[in-house]
Amino acid sequence: MAGGRLGGEGILITRPARQAAGLARQIAAIGGTPLVFPAIVILPPTDRRALDTAQRELARYDYAVFVSANAVEYGVGDPAAWPARLKVFAPGPGTAAALAAVGILDVHVPLTTMDSEGLLALPELEAAAGKRVVVFRGDGGRELLGSALRARGARVDHVECYVRAKPAAGVAGLEAALRERRVAATTLTSSEGLDNLWEALGADARGRFAAIPAFVPHPRIAERARALGIADVIVTPPTDSGLIAALLEHFGRANPG
Repeated sequence: MAGGRLGGEGILITRPARQAAGLARQIAAIGGTPLVFPAIVILPPTDRRALDTAQRELARYDYAVFVSANAVEYGVGDPAAWPARLKVFAPGPGTAAALAAVGILDVHVPLTTMDSEGLLALPELEAAAGKRVVVFRGDGGRELLGSALRARGARVDHVECYVRAKPAAGVAGLEAALRERRVAATTLTSSEGLDNLWEALGADARGRFAAIPAFVPHPRIAERARALGIADVIVTPPTDSGLIAALLEHFGRANPG
């Protein structure tokens, strides 16, 4: 097991399919066996009118917030149409990287926690009185960001640019992998995805799932995992590199030099 390799250990990836691919490649590159089961399915919005309006009228906003990489994929539209004066915010490096990939480069990211609370601590959003803010997000989601900005005097429009759905297939294969002990660890990137996965699994598979270590990027997800009975929960830095380092450390192998 030398050389910083994962030695073929099976690592379950529960991200939506588009975001899972990059992490799967990284895990395979360090000798792990990625097992992909998207615990949340991302779909286009059923009604695009609000999204089309926001994309058409970007010039009337001061700030734009993208809550996730999915919001970037479904919400940006034509990057060339983005006004230069419009300040763009993202809750973490993954979303900022997705924005950079479509040509939106000057993105403000929290310096504290990679979430709504971290965004709200940024100086621009602390002094948001009188600003017009558009928040690109999925259906539902936390209301903290919009509520806090409105309390600070901002005018906030929430634009739902994608829909989250529960997985409709693949559970039998995942249960077989758990039963055959081909899953050594799981990665969980949202509480909603964890709940979807837990609901999909049968009682025996839940017990097996709860017995393997779970790697999560946020204390809120860790709290939910422990509430479901997952005992070994490891909170990692909120980046893929942090997750990879945590996996290598957990499985007792040093990073290659």
